[in-house]
Amino acid sequence: MPLSFEPMYCDKQQIEGCTLYLGDCLKVIPTLGKVDCVVTDPPYGIKEARGRNASRGNLAVARDYGRESWDDQTIPEAIPLIMGCSTTQVIFGGNYYHLPPTKCWLIWDKENGDNDFADAEMAWTNLDKAVRLKRYMWNGMLRANRELRGDHPTQKPIGVMQWVISHTEGDLILDPFMGSGTTGVACINMNRKFIGIEKERKYFDVACERIDAAARQGKLF
Repeated sequence: MPLSFEPMYCDKQQIEGCTLYLGDCLKVIPTLGKVDCVVTDPPYGIKEARGRNASRGNLAVARDYGRESWDDQTIPEAIPLIMGCSTTQVIFGGNYYHLPPTKCWLIWDKENGDNDFADAEMAWTNLDKAVRLKRYMWNGMLRANRELRGDHPTQKPIGVMQWVISHTEGDLILDPFMGSGTTGVACINMNRKFIGIEKERKYFDVACERIDAAARQGKLF
């Protein structure tokens, strides 16, 4: 009787210096070997993906992302894999995970105005630096650089991710919770190599499209 084999991923795409996996990061990371840096935004376990990401103030824009369960709980078992595969780690939502004490948090001030969204998001790092802060508006008509929000409820701005990456060293960056691919787009823009892993097909497809578009745009200049 033949042995059954469960693949580590369902799809794999190569785009310029980027390798994108459709699969579970808990299965894919052990197959990758060492990377220079992990920059990621794992689930916070606060159910942000369930239902309407509502407008809750005069600058925010309401949008219905549907009902999804991927943010219902944290994924603590990913943390040892992230630590083990990389030299440097930057983990958004680190305040929702049990991580070692650190001297350097990268803090994104969203300049949200009067609403009940979080005023800032905090990225835990193992960098040997002081705390750093970036102000970058992301809600409403006054978004920095007129950057458009995409199809993911917790999508980060490209400008913020480029700022984060600028604090890291090394050529190869991994995002095991790739979402709609913003970290990959930032890597393309900054001439870094990128590995992304995403579990949800619809977000994987969006990430592939966005990263491919960024790569094509880069060839024009």
